[in-house]
Amino acid sequence: MRRTLVLGGARSGKSAFAERLAIDSGKEVVYLATATAGDGEMAARIAHHRAARPPEWTTVEEPLALGNQLLRWSSPERLILVDCLTLWLSNLLFSGGDSYPDVGTITVPAQFDEQQDMLASALARCASDVVLVSNEVGLGLMPMGAISRRFMDEQGRLNQTMAALCDDAVFIAAGLPLYLKGGPC
Repeated sequence: MRRTLVLGGARSGKSAFAERLAIDSGKEVVYLATATAGDGEMAARIAHHRAARPPEWTTVEEPLALGNQLLRWSSPERLILVDCLTLWLSNLLFSGGDSYPDVGTITVPAQFDEQQDMLASALARCASDVVLVSNEVGLGLMPMGAISRRFMDEQGRLNQTMAALCDDAVFIAAGLPLYLKGGPC
């Protein structure tokens, strides 16, 4: 089974690239969506993405328990596309009930490390091809707030962990792929 991490900035084309990989696989596709509709603008984004997906794809919305879902849908006949790890990480960081706090720190929920470990373990055991989409957030300026810096650090660590577990790591810029690890099959 093939594991692919697709990285890029906002509007880089990473999701479109990942979706092309899924279509080109010729396999049944299960799309694990991590976004939650916290406001009207996000609800509209989610609706747009739902409408753009091929109707034969199975969509599973899972904001937290990605590892469980990878194993639940695991099958050699399937490709599982996870979009995206960045929103999933945000969901995990703020799953303790605190909305975006005004203070400069965040209390990380107990399940934070557990869910990340579970994802890594499930990725190693999953019988499906898996494509993971994630933002590369460390290419800009150092954020001024402690919460933003913590998120950037955690996202960087998560991306490194996932890249180590994947066969391919692809950076997308302006819709163009740059293979950092592996290469096109």
